[in-house]
This record gives sequence, C-alpha cells and structure tokens, in this order.
Amino acid sequence: MSETARTITEIFGEDVFNDTTMQQRLPRKVYAALKRTIDEGTELDRETADVIAHEMKEWAIERGATHFTHWFQPLTGTTAEKHDSFITAPLPSGKVLMSLSGKELVRGEPDASSFPSGGLRATFEARGYTIWDCTSPAFVRHDESGATLCIPTAFCSYTGEALDQKTPLLRSMEALNVQALRLLRLFRNNTSKRVFPSVGAEQEYFIIDREKYLKRADLVFTGRTLFGAMPPKGQELDDHYFGTLRPRIAAYMKDVNTELWKLGVPAKTQHNEVAPAQHELAAIYEKANVAVDHNQVIMQTLKRVATRHGLRCLLHEKPFAGLSGSGKHNNWSLTTDDGINLLDPGRTPHENIQFLLVLVCILRAVDRHAELLRESAADVGNETRLGGNEAPPQIISVFLGEQLEDVLSQLVSTGSATSSKKGGRLHTGVASLGDVSRDATDRNRTSPFAFTGNKFEFRMVGSRDSIAGANTVLNTITAEAFRDACDRLEGAENFAEAVHDLIKEYALEHERIIFNGNAYSPEWEKEAKRRGLSNLVSMVDAIPALTDPVSVRMFEEFRVFTKAELSSRAEVKYESYAKAMHIEAKTMLSMAEGQFIPAMIRYAGQLGKDVQAVEACGLRATVQRKLLGQLQEEIERTFAAKEALTAAVLAAEGLPEGEERARAYRECVVPAMEGLRKPVDAAERIVDRGEWPVPTYADLLFEV
Repeated sequence: MSETARTITEIFGEDVFNDTTMQQRLPRKVYAALKRTIDEGTELDRETADVIAHEMKEWAIERGATHFTHWFQPLTGTTAEKHDSFITAPLPSGKVLMSLSGKELVRGEPDASSFPSGGLRATFEARGYTIWDCTSPAFVRHDESGATLCIPTAFCSYTGEALDQKTPLLRSMEALNVQALRLLRLFRNNTSKRVFPSVGAEQEYFIIDREKYLKRADLVFTGRTLFGAMPPKGQELDDHYFGTLRPRIAAYMKDVNTELWKLGVPAKTQHNEVAPAQHELAAIYEKANVAVDHNQVIMQTLKRVATRHGLRCLLHEKPFAGLSGSGKHNNWSLTTDDGINLLDPGRTPHENIQFLLVLVCILRAVDRHAELLRESAADVGNETRLGGNEAPPQIISVFLGEQLEDVLSQLVSTGSATSSKKGGRLHTGVASLGDVSRDATDRNRTSPFAFTGNKFEFRMVGSRDSIAGANTVLNTITAEAFRDACDRLEGAENFAEAVHDLIKEYALEHERIIFNGNAYSPEWEKEAKRRGLSNLVSMVDAIPALTDPVSVRMFEEFRVFTKAELSSRAEVKYESYAKAMHIEAKTMLSMAEGQFIPAMIRYAGQLGKDVQAVEACGLRATVQRKLLGQLQEEIERTFAAKEALTAAVLAAEGLPEGEERARAYRECVVPAMEGLRKPVDAAERIVDRGEWPVPTYADLLFEV
C-alpha cells in the first residue's frame, strides 16, 4: 500500500516505541515496572532494563535500524548524537550478534569537554553521561544514513552538573508538580496524583530555493541575509497570510507531515504566515519534555525534507530585514494526570476560586521574574525580531482580556467579585449564516504573555531556539509562587477568608504587569517605564538575569540549577553572542570585499564607458553621469564602512572573553555592520540586476 493510501491513524507513531508498542512487546511485570518509573520516578533495576533494551532493539531492527544513539540537547541550541551499531563481538562462525544491553540503554558516555559548558568542564575533564529519559519515547528515524534508534536522554557532567537543556527542564517539572499538588490538596483534591506543564509550540519558518540559498554566503554561514534591498512588494497587502499554498510548498508540507506523524509528533496546523515565503506548523499539546523533544524533531524534519525537495528551510528569527521575523509561540498550561486543566476558568471565573488563585500566582511569578522570563527568550537572532512585525516587544507584560481583568478589578476595588462578563452572540448580518457564539475576550497579538482561554501563550521564544529554557523558567517561577501561597494558606484557621484575601493581595500587588492594550505603541513604552517594568532590548542586557541573586536563590531552592550551572550558562550565552556576531561581521566583510565592491566597480566602469560613448556621438549623458556619481558615492561609503567594521571587530576581539567582549560586539560591531549594509543595499538599486553577484530579495522570496 502506498504512503498516500495509508491513513493518518495507520501511520501515526509507527516509528515510536510508545505505550502501545511497549504493552505488546514487554512482559507484564516489566511493563508495569517501566510505567512506575515513568509515572512515579522509581528506579529501574538492571534486569528490567536489560529486558526493555532487548525488546526495544528487536523492535528497532524490525523497523530497519542498524544503529542506536543517545539523542540529547547540549547547550549548542541543537541536538547531538553519536551512533553505535547493534553489532557485538564476531562469532566463530564469522557472523555477529546484534544486541542492546540495559546499561547501554540507560547510560552513554560522550565527551563532555567538547560541548559548551561555560567553565564547568575543562578540556582534560572529558567524562560526561547521557542518561535515558524514559518519559519521552524512543523512536526510529529514517534518513539518508539509514534507520537509527534514537533514545532521548539528559546530559550531565561527571560531577552531576547539567550540561544540557533537558535536565533542568525535568527538574523544574518535578518542582512544579510538588507545589501544584500542595495547592490542589488545599481545595480537597485528593485524587490527582501528578501535575505537569502541558505545552504546544507553534513553529514559524521560511522556505526558499536551495540553489539560490547556496549562492548567498550570508545565508549559508549565518542563517540570515546580511545585505539586501527590499523588493517593490513585501507583505504590505497581507495577501500571503493564510493564502493558498503553492504547489511546491504543498508537496513539501505533505512529506513533512507524513514523517512527523510516523514519529508520533501530533502535527496539527499548517499555513502561510505573514511574510512572503514564511509558513507555520503547530503541534497539539503534550507534556513539556515530550513537546521539547518533538519540537527539535520538527525543526530537523523541516530542514531535512526541504533538502529533498530542492528547498532550504530558514529557522533564523529574522532572515530578511523589513519583513516579519519568525517566532515560536509557546502555549503553556497546567494539567493533572486525571485531565484537569488548572488554567480553565470555567463559565463563571469569578466563582472559580482555585482558578483565581492559580491565575494570581502566575501573575506574581511573571511580575517578580520578568527579567528572567525575558532572558529565557534571549537569542542572538531574536533581538533582531522582537519589538515589531508580528513579534512582541521586549517589555514583559500579561494580557488577560476584558473578562478576567474585570474580575480582578472587582476584587481589588470592592473586595469581592460578583460577576463575569459573557461572550454573547456574534451577529454577522447574513441570515443564511446565522448567529454564532462569541468568546468573552478578544485576543492580543502584541502581548508577550497572553491568556488565551485556558492557557498562556508566551510569544517571545525565537524560531530556532529550544523551548526548554522558557518552560524551565515558567515551571520554576510558578512553583515558587505556588509554594509561597501554600505556605500562607496551609495553616489558615479560615481557609475561605484566607484564600480570598490572598487573591486580592496578589491581584493588587501585581496589577502593574497586566496590560491589555497595544504593546507596540510608543505610549506603552513610556507607561511601562512609569510602572517600573524593565525593558531589556538586547540579549546581552538580559543575560545578567541568570545570575541575579534572586534567580540563583530560587533555582537553588527548587534544585533546578546550582549557582555554578547558572554562571556557566551565562558565560555560554555571552560567548555564543560574541561568536555569532564575529561570524556575521566576517561574512559581511568577505562579501563586501569579494563580491559587492568588485561588482560596483565593474558596473561603474561600464557606466563610464557608456558616458564616453554617448558623448562621443555629440549627445548629453546626463542620466548616465548622475547614476555614475551616485554609484561612486556608494562605493566610497562602502569602502569606508568596511574599514570601520574591520577596526571594530579587531577591537572587540582584543577584549577578554565573556560579558566585556559580548558588549563590545553589541555596542560597536553591530552598528558598524548596519553602517556597511546601508551603502551596499543602496548600490543594489543602481547596479544592473544581471550584474549583481547574489540573488536578491525578490529572487529569494517570490521564486519558489
């Protein structure tokens, strides 16, 4: 049967060692032991692990796998893997055995010193461990190298420090679970056994032709265009958004969906985004660590399938200046093991005391740790995106909508909430359409942290960044707020009065973080400053939030990060920023020296010859001389800007690594890069298109 003839339900999860497969293949006692480990965190014994490993290996071989890998997420921003075949020692017969032991399943040993560690690991301290995350199912990935069994793991140093994105996330989920259960017990819920963050990520990306991509050194080396004049048409008409998919893109998306469904990724939504050549894929909600893993699978699949179609997927947050950038909206809620959503307000939110307590605790968490939340979305490419063009501003605020804002307003002003605004009916004015129900609250696309019915949407995360960091922060700051509330309420003589007073207190204390208006407006920036809200424009400005004493104390109290782990991550981020800007600056210099300046000079020479030829005929060459003068001016400006950028890079590289060098790149090199781009983009509008050495924005955005 062809792939197209098979239904989604037939192919979904076929390459995943999921619960159904485990029930079918594992002995009953082994399956029960593994489920206890997944649900309760109990430790697996060696014998049980051996059985699981054997059955996982047998299943993987049936799926065509020849190798296995511990698939982990170091601080590089991508995933890492080392492949080992299932082959063991050769037999006397000349054949080989195929095996996977429990030890190999549970623990691997990659070189820890070769990954970013921010000083946690020296070059001579090489030992690190990958540890099986059995709560995220293993899967078989099919690609050009064949089939590989991928085992999701955490990655820690020999001394136990987290060297990855997964370990702190799992720690934060445990911390949140403990405190959320305390809160539920206050409301006499004794049936829910676990609370976990439920996450759904919306992945935005650009698709361009691969041949054109390979002709642009800036795209190849940095993931974004460092030069490029805007074409006559951009996204002004809003005609690309939700538009009909082009045939080549539709075929690509079809293959992406098929691959993702086989891997158990619940890919749900696909559509054209706002900018030309921009698109989006969204997945259904899952437990946070599984959602993090699946988002990495999504990004890898988008890139791999694009290559097969002669395309290139761009995940950079701002691949094209002047157009909307790409984000990754992180939809976050809290769900119990028996299906209760703690962020569901119900039909009468003013009467839902448990929901109101959860809500004001989250407001408290976001207000107290706004800079830390902002830092969790700090990425080299993201600071070129935040602040406009469908992206939220750098100022953290919370959108609640009219209904919830009104409920909290009642609590603050009168001491009690007696009503909730209703949605009513939407009247279309067309008889055949009828009237439909309308939500009680509109949405706000300019808010960084927006309540959207039964979840919060954190809209700041960058498109190529892992969502692990943002969710680790959200989980931990919420755990802290729940803990503080429970400490106040557990010993209260009159719980009803105490919880009412606490909700009112938190609502009043943290109402400054609530903003339902246009967060793009200049007026909001002034108002936010008046309220005392921070505005961290750059990634470099945001990084210190990691090592702020308040952050350190909170993370250490909940055992999510140690002070050393936080300091190391700050160093990794400073270093990654400086290195990324260094690569971008060197790429700009290389393109200017090797492509743009020579092209400008050649065309100027051609214009000079045209002037001579025209004037030799006794005619005036007014236009040609004017163009030649303009181009000569841009050549001189380009050369001067190139020299200035070279000097800025040399000065920055001479500074000590870490914050000082990163700030030099931000404050000196970045403006010099902008200074070089301007004359080159201006020259692009003068030079004959056929003479321009690289594909233009028009070529890249509209010819797919």
